[in-house]
Amino acid sequence: MEDKLDRAGYLRRVDPASLPLFEQRQLRKRWRYVGLFAEEVMLCAARAEVGPLTQSFWVLLDRQSGQQWNHTALAPGSKEVTMDGPRLEIDGPGLRASLRLGEVTPIEVTCPSGRASAWTRKQVGMPVGGTIEVPGQRWEVTGHGVDDESAGHHQRQTSWNWSAGVGTAADGRTVAWNLVTGINDPAQGSERAIWIEGEPAEPPPVRFDRPNEIDLEAAGSLRFATESEHTHDDNYLVIRSRYRHRFGSFTGSLGGVELAEGLGVMEEHDARW
Repeated sequence: MEDKLDRAGYLRRVDPASLPLFEQRQLRKRWRYVGLFAEEVMLCAARAEVGPLTQSFWVLLDRQSGQQWNHTALAPGSKEVTMDGPRLEIDGPGLRASLRLGEVTPIEVTCPSGRASAWTRKQVGMPVGGTIEVPGQRWEVTGHGVDDESAGHHQRQTSWNWSAGVGTAADGRTVAWNLVTGINDPAQGSERAIWIEGEPAEPPPVRFDRPNEIDLEAAGSLRFATESEHTHDDNYLVIRSRYRHRFGSFTGSLGGVELAEGLGVMEEHDARW
């Protein structure tokens, strides 16, 4: 591990495109997750690789009716979810979507993971807009979202709780967050971040002790109200995954900033990969 440290003692950046299939007997994983949080709808899409296996999925929630659509594609080379820089295209059963992502200041870290390391680059709170269509309905949407790029040789057994969201503070400032336990979460140099007016800062470690609450200790707490839930369990013998994903709204405070409104995602993932 010492040859991966820079002069300040931090792990060097991982190049996701050049990772070998194995390192320190740990399999390569790569994924990108994009989420849109808006008044009318919430949508997410992801593409993931675990070694030679690939998977993509998407979830759409109509917040007015409460109806949810989702689909998972396991076919190698599937073009159901296409991510190309700031562009997201979905062409799936019952859904067509074309979205364009803006930018905010990203956070980027490389953290230890067992004997190897894991990298992530995240933006939360950037503008997202475009069109979403299901049979009989079309939305021209403008909202904010999350863009999560991750790669590395994560340890064989990995379990995490994660939340990302966007909102407005009581004083009118824009707020966004990326909070996690179980992955990329050392006390310092973690992927945890709170964006105020588009600029990120790292909060102290957090706790997900209750299903609908995030404890930031002295920095506040967030309470979550579920609007929809998507789960899937995968078992490929040597690779197993149990996944729970929820869209909803948030109240509470972040780093001493009181939320007037907040939307986002809560995720639980237990993987043996």
